[in-house]
Amino acid sequence: MCGYNPVADSSKTSSDTTPVAIITGGGTGVGAATAAKLSARGYRIAVNYSRSASEAEATAAACREAIAIQGDVAADADCRRIVAETMARWGRVDALVNCAGATQFVPMDDLEALNAEDFQRVFAVNTIAPYQLARAAAPYLRSSGKGAIVHVSSTSAYTGNGSSYAYVTSKAALHTLTLALARALAPEIRVNCVVPGLITSRWLGKGLGEEAYQRVRQSWVDASALGKVCAPEDVAEVIAWLVADAALLTGQLITVDGGFLLGRPARIAK
Repeated sequence: MCGYNPVADSSKTSSDTTPVAIITGGGTGVGAATAAKLSARGYRIAVNYSRSASEAEATAAACREAIAIQGDVAADADCRRIVAETMARWGRVDALVNCAGATQFVPMDDLEALNAEDFQRVFAVNTIAPYQLARAAAPYLRSSGKGAIVHVSSTSAYTGNGSSYAYVTSKAALHTLTLALARALAPEIRVNCVVPGLITSRWLGKGLGEEAYQRVRQSWVDASALGKVCAPEDVAEVIAWLVADAALLTGQLITVDGGFLLGRPARIAK
């Protein structure tokens, strides 16, 4: 669908007012949990995936009405096709949730571990893809009357500490993209960003290795004001609220980290 022109086809609408959400990275983790939350709120769901076909199909099957759409969000042609296939199925797009993410697990003290191509691969998914998808979906989000975009970032954008330099800088750039899009797409489209802390996930456990993952997880529990780390459902609940309920919020970066950045209060021994 490289030649697809969303503006030329923007007159195609549906008399059905059931809202529709596109969720990238929707087969697993936060994406899958968000699909469930929005489905429960009455949304039809387009579950995008890159490689997790069986998981995406399972996510779609668990929703009231959903389809799974394969596509590499790093490729602009795929971003446009994902939107086009959603429009062809339901004739509208009301929400875009950018959950797809990429990283390389590299120690932050190893400055030789990444090259320019490594940065480009991570930025392509974490920063450029949300822009490409917003651009492709914007005509339909505008005509929705309640268009919403939510990006999923990371507290590593604030701390500068995470799985790699490419990851933390790509997420910091995503924050700026959120602000820029929120300003440019207002008033028809709201754009916000959820900023999770550590999330219990297969992805993180696989990337760090089980022993390191458990060690990092416990350190977050010990340091967090609430003594907890996020489950995918915790993050998804905030995403669903931003999509469906937060009518006056745009350009906001909402931290969901169990109070990790806040930290625990100093304890004075008696």
